[in-house]
Amino acid sequence: MAGIYIHIPFCKQACNYCDFHFSTSLQYVDEMTDAICKEIILKKDRITEQVGSIYFGGGTPSLLPEKSLAKIFNTLTSNFSIAADAEITIETNPDDLDAKKIAQLRQMPVNRFSIGVQSFFNDDLVWMNRAHNSTEAETCIKRSQDAGFENLSIDLIYGFPLLTDEKWLSNIHKVVSLQTPHISAYSLTVEPRTALAAAIKKGKQIPVNDEQSAAQFITLTEKLATAGFDHYEISNYSLPGRHAIHNTNYWRGIPYLGIGPSAHGFNSNIRYLNIANNAKYMQQLALGKLAETVEELDIYDRFNEYIMTSLRTMWGSDLVKIKAEFGKIFLEDTLKNSVPFIQRNWLKNEDDKLILTSDGKLFADYIASELFLLDEHPDK
Repeated sequence: MAGIYIHIPFCKQACNYCDFHFSTSLQYVDEMTDAICKEIILKKDRITEQVGSIYFGGGTPSLLPEKSLAKIFNTLTSNFSIAADAEITIETNPDDLDAKKIAQLRQMPVNRFSIGVQSFFNDDLVWMNRAHNSTEAETCIKRSQDAGFENLSIDLIYGFPLLTDEKWLSNIHKVVSLQTPHISAYSLTVEPRTALAAAIKKGKQIPVNDEQSAAQFITLTEKLATAGFDHYEISNYSLPGRHAIHNTNYWRGIPYLGIGPSAHGFNSNIRYLNIANNAKYMQQLALGKLAETVEELDIYDRFNEYIMTSLRTMWGSDLVKIKAEFGKIFLEDTLKNSVPFIQRNWLKNEDDKLILTSDGKLFADYIASELFLLDEHPDK
């Protein structure tokens, strides 16, 4: 079943490491809601199959007023066939999840929270310029569970200068003890045009240490495996059967619709990207026009995208699928290019699937890039 991603481009404040598209001004929430609903209607024919997942990302979707969320849901249900058991996720921040907000969300189709905790230590949260504190980080999880939201995913960040190994272990133990079925953990990356990048350039912050990040990644993977979690994607861990349906479909190449400024979508051999400018996005939709660019993917684009996404998962890149969908030449080149990584024990060929080993997971992006193919066979 297809998925729908909706980008809500509002935040209370800017985290120092974030390069996602957002605004800290909520002045145009109503206008943005109207534009999102118009885009949903304009794109309703792009999905003919039933919708199995909806994901509200951002930004901070939990900032949206109840009436805005209700309007978006009403527009979605009026224009798409949504499965009765569809996974419907909303990204939230701990400071938004007070009793009133949780009660509002309980009255809506939302059945899964992705909570941006990042750390359970106040000094870390201040360093990141997060809007919540450590107490809110823990209490919002318990409050959500008490209200009936048991399908929770918790975000954590590792590899930043303040995070000692002892604090990282404490964060891992805390999130496991809170009995959350899904954990997303990301190594801090310094993105251009962020406050963190500027501070490092000026010598006001310590650069990220790659060795620290690698060691903390290994610790996380080992501790969560002991706790019974599947490491089903490089940055994602879940208890058995509790994988994120929406994100898993991304990695498996299932079509999804992208709604909202900066959102992107995918359908077979077409990829499209919405403009990352709130004013222009709203202006175009007010005129009944889509604010997007469309790219048609050739067979090499599609192959490389498949490798990039599938290799990150515990299911790996399916060699039988590669031969069936892309042809014999693609299979032969993939097998040839994988040999050095199999010899290093970074990859394994298991049941005709190329799967990253524990060591290989540290080099996932590099390995994928080395398996990419260029159009060197024009006679294909």
